[in-house]
Amino acid sequence: MKFGRSTQNEEEDEETEAKMKGAVQGLKSEIQYRRLFQMMLVLGIGGTLLPGFHLSVVNYPSSMHIKRFINKTWLERYGSPLHQETITLLWSLIVSIYCVGGLLGCLCSGYLFVKYGKKKSLLCNNMLIMVAALHMGFSKTAKSFEMILIGRFLYGISAGICLNAHSQYLGEISPKKLRGFANTNALVFLTLGKVLGQIMGLREFLGTESLWPLLLAVCGIAAFVQLVSLPFFPESPPYLLIQKEDTEGCLKAMKQLWGDGDHKAEFDDMMKEKAAMKSIKTMSVLEVMKEPALRWQLCIMILLTMSIQLCGLNAIYFYTFEVFRTARLDEDLIPYIALGVGICEFFSNILCSSIIDRFGRRMLLWGGYGLMAVMLAFLVTALSLQNQFSWMACCSIILIFLFIISYGIGPSGAVMSVMMEIFNQSARSSAFVIAGIISWMGLTVIGMIFPFIVEALGPFCFLIFVGVLVISGIFFYLFLPETKGKSIMEITEEFSTIHFGKKLLLTAGKNSPMEHTFCTKL
Repeated sequence: MKFGRSTQNEEEDEETEAKMKGAVQGLKSEIQYRRLFQMMLVLGIGGTLLPGFHLSVVNYPSSMHIKRFINKTWLERYGSPLHQETITLLWSLIVSIYCVGGLLGCLCSGYLFVKYGKKKSLLCNNMLIMVAALHMGFSKTAKSFEMILIGRFLYGISAGICLNAHSQYLGEISPKKLRGFANTNALVFLTLGKVLGQIMGLREFLGTESLWPLLLAVCGIAAFVQLVSLPFFPESPPYLLIQKEDTEGCLKAMKQLWGDGDHKAEFDDMMKEKAAMKSIKTMSVLEVMKEPALRWQLCIMILLTMSIQLCGLNAIYFYTFEVFRTARLDEDLIPYIALGVGICEFFSNILCSSIIDRFGRRMLLWGGYGLMAVMLAFLVTALSLQNQFSWMACCSIILIFLFIISYGIGPSGAVMSVMMEIFNQSARSSAFVIAGIISWMGLTVIGMIFPFIVEALGPFCFLIFVGVLVISGIFFYLFLPETKGKSIMEITEEFSTIHFGKKLLLTAGKNSPMEHTFCTKL
């Protein structure tokens, strides 16, 4: 018995010691990467937080106040009110011009990042946001709804730039072991922006007849915060080493962001990438599309982008208010429950950022799509039967929350992380331009045709998304290589084995180990 107790005590001591070592190691890591975490916060405040905010504040009640303002302004100018159809047309133009600006900003972003780097591009983008905020804030005082149009257009351009800059910047400033966490950080701030927009749009805050211009202009404050704080942080180490050939600046940036530890392995990976790209200049969008060695990566990226566009998330948000009304919830409570959906997505993204480096990107993608497909299939059943059984409406609400959780934990963060990791420095900016074009065009087209699909199919419209989710999940399970903890050279070699029946070989001469060339072999 004594021997048994002694063995048990030893095991408990070892377990306690292991826990203490883990806690100490975590604390050291937190202190070591303190500067990196600070930079991630600064990037988020003026990065994807703002597009998320833009997307949510134009909804109810802002739409109602802006429509009234348009009609009142027209009446004061010309002495007659506008027809309802004209008001709706002008409102649609205000909403859609954001996507036009986003597409234009996305097209410009690749050139800006290569020419000036992500840091300078973001600083210039902050000034653009502040100009847009001034147009929004003073539109009511100036009695000009045209200023809202201009402001929305400028906001769209800034969103197209910062969505690409933020995600790429995060991936480039983080070490391999934190890369998944850093990449999902962009999605965390995007959903945080949506939640803040919903909160500040409530009638208790800025969602009133007198304060709505301030609601639309508040983004200028976040842009100013990033404008004054980002200059104290460095440009990304890969950009400095590979594109600017500033080895000293790269090492200094790594030390500033990652502390005084041993970063030789990370630096060696960047040197290998630089050597492989020695004879390859920064690629344009057309060159990326024509390059045979990037065809498989490009295919994966396009499918990832389209699967996110067609996963049913927008449809869920579109249907949310109708489901809540069917459940006979108080009309005044519906905005707060809708806010709960946004908060649910936000915390799911935070959870994703904490588990992505443990479970990997591939598992979160196919597993998340599988869960989302199951939830949508059950939701179609619940929506179809809610007229026969009143309690089915409550089931629909629960399924909406479960769908949002499945999306936030899985594909939401994994998609951005994979897109960041499968392209090298020379092709990444142009690849993100292609992804951005698909996203902005998809957002515009889906926004135009989805109401007609809902009118024709009703709740059965979700079956289209179920099919997309099942096909996407199977495809990524079969063909997407895991990118967790791997350098770009290792990821490229994995893609070469499934390169449409060809094999891409990365060879090095025996006498010149720093020279790499790409070739294809049947």
